[in-house]
Parts: sequence; structure tokens; C-alpha cells
Amino acid sequence: MTCAQGGKAPYAADPARSPGRLFPEPPSATRTEFQRDRDRIVHSTAFRRLAHKTQVFVHHEGDHFRTRLTHTIEVAQIARAIAQALRLDDDLAEAVALGHDLGHTPFGHTGEDALDACMSEHGGFDHNSQALRIVTELERRYALFDGLNLTQPTLAGLVKHNGPLIDAAGAPAERWRKRGPPAAILACDRVQPLDLALYGSLEAQAAAIADDIAYNAHDIDDGLRAGLFTLSDIRAAAPFLAGILHEIDELHPGLEAPRAIHELTRRVITRFIEDAIKESRRQIAAAGVDSPEAVGAAGRALVGHSPAIAAADKEIKAFLFAHMYRHPSVVSVRDKADAIVRRLFQAYLDDPSTMPKPWADKAGRGARARAAADYIAGMTDRFAIHEHARIFDGPADLR
Repeated sequence: MTCAQGGKAPYAADPARSPGRLFPEPPSATRTEFQRDRDRIVHSTAFRRLAHKTQVFVHHEGDHFRTRLTHTIEVAQIARAIAQALRLDDDLAEAVALGHDLGHTPFGHTGEDALDACMSEHGGFDHNSQALRIVTELERRYALFDGLNLTQPTLAGLVKHNGPLIDAAGAPAERWRKRGPPAAILACDRVQPLDLALYGSLEAQAAAIADDIAYNAHDIDDGLRAGLFTLSDIRAAAPFLAGILHEIDELHPGLEAPRAIHELTRRVITRFIEDAIKESRRQIAAAGVDSPEAVGAAGRALVGHSPAIAAADKEIKAFLFAHMYRHPSVVSVRDKADAIVRRLFQAYLDDPSTMPKPWADKAGRGARARAAADYIAGMTDRFAIHEHARIFDGPADLR
């Protein structure tokens, strides 16, 4: 294969050739279109709010645990590293990574699950769909359009980084079989086609696998530092991680725990990234793709892990599920956070005037449930707790 633009591979997305923006804009004199997308995401209000949204631990539990923002930055770094190694457009990979969690609610996946349950009769709630609505509608900063007016490849990457939403016949993909793809995504697709039956770009796939890698590594780190499990627990229940700890013991006998934890997590990240690069190169070559269009039509993801690392990924997730996500202290906080979201939603549904005027006005135009969901989804953890205290005349204790 010959290289494409600027040393990039021929299957890399090309900002000069890719579908553009819904609202045409003059080109930048100094940045590519994907660099502009990345910068608009970084400067958005929704991006700043990620600093105060839960990853696993709520803000009062410590200042050193990951938030949605620090997770997002770690994902972007990993996505960029993978994209560069594969000769992809690393600006697009970074843009998708930086935007992939914009639609998350306060209190992490607990808040999302609670809001989805509240919206069950109103189209449901999904953070990928919400991220799309933020960048196409809810951010209101520019004089000539709502949203950020991102390019089609960035929008498609936000909604398809985990795979197609429909099949070639238009039927929902497996994940959406029960209730169909989110209405907001389908509506956007009608205005600005997102090729929902095709796989996302390799850049979007790099962002997706980077998300998994970051989750595994930083949840091990945070779980150990929080005391939810110990290095001894890992040695006993997670053979892949135990093997890495044995290597660390051999190289650094008697290493103090904080350094051992960091040595463990950095090695996990390195091994997963290096494996993803090697395996993805093999899969890309085997598929014979020679253009971004061929990537979309390949019929499968081409960025992935080898069978051995895929098995390690499952092992780590199973360990974290049992020792961290279902730890009694985490579950207790999640139960309280779930109650806050549900009570706020019902309060806003019953009396939209308790929301700020723009949201109350939106509710008055016949979109009461969606207005309440949008308002809650935009909240930080602390603001949701303060709102609960304001409306229900008392603080919500998450401790």
C-alpha cells in the first residue's frame, strides 16, 4: 500500500476529503477540519462539566480519583497513540475520544441508568445519543447555529465507535434490538447522513478500544487506592495481573505499595496498547482495506485485541465487577445517587417552573420529560446534590 496524505495510511480519514459540516463555514488558515472539531469540543461547556462528574467515586470520596474529565483525557491520549502507530488521522481519533462521554449524567452509569428508567415512556436515555444532541443542538455558543457544527466523520464517530446501529436492511443492530436506535440519532441521520449501517472509521474504533483500556487500568488503580481490594486479592483472583505483579516483584523486590500500583497500571496500559497496535495492523492487512470507505464496508471492526489480551480484558472486567462495582460501599452510594436522579426528574416533571427559565420554557412547549432529562444530564454531581437539597429542603447524604 502507498501512503496517503501527510504520511497517513490510505485507509485513514482525510479531513480534506471527508464530508463536511451541516452549516458550511470558511476553512481555517491554520487548522484541519478535524483539529477544529477537537478544539470546539475542548472549549464546550459540556466538556468543562466533566471535571465534576463521577467516574466511579463521587467527589467527596477523594480528590485523586478519576472523574469523567480525567478519564476522557486518558482515553484521548491512548486513542492518539494507537492512531499514530496505525498511521491514522490522530486529530479525528482525539476528537472522538474527547467527545465520547459528553452526554454522561451526574453519578456515572448509575445516573444514566436512573434517567433511562425515568425516560422509559419517553424514548429512553442513552449517553451516546445525548452526546450527539449536545454537539448538534444543546450547546448554544455560536451566532449562526446551535451545537458545535462538527464534521460528519466526528459526529459519526461519536455514535458509531462501538459499531453500526442498524444492519443493511435497516433493522436495529443487536444492542438496539428491543427498542431501536435512539430517536435523536435517527433524526440527525436524516439531516446529515451518518451511515448507521456501516462500521465507524478506524479513528473511531481506536477511540473505542482506548476507552476500554483506560477503564481497565484506572479502575484497578482507583480501586486499590480506595482500599476496595488489595494487591493480594489481585494475585489470588486475576492471573494476568498476578503475572505482571510477579514481574514487578522480580525487578523491584520489596517495592512500596503506591509505586507497585503505578508499575502495575502502567504495564497494563502498555501491554494493551501494544497488543491493539499489533493485532489491528494484522486485521487491517487481512481485510485489504485501502480507503476509509472500505473500512466502513468491511463488515467488522478492524481495531481490536489478540485472543490472549481479549481474554485478559474479560478477566480484568470480571475481577473489577466482583471486587469494585459490586463492592458494598460503592453500591450504597449508587443507590443514594439513583434516588437523587429519580426524585429530581419527578420534581421537574411535576413542576417545570423549578427549573431555570430556558428549560421551563422548553418543557412548556410539549417536551416536559425531555427537558427535565436534558437539564439533569447536564448537571455535575455537586450541583445535583445541591438541587436535591434546594427542592427537598435537606441535603442528600451520599456518605
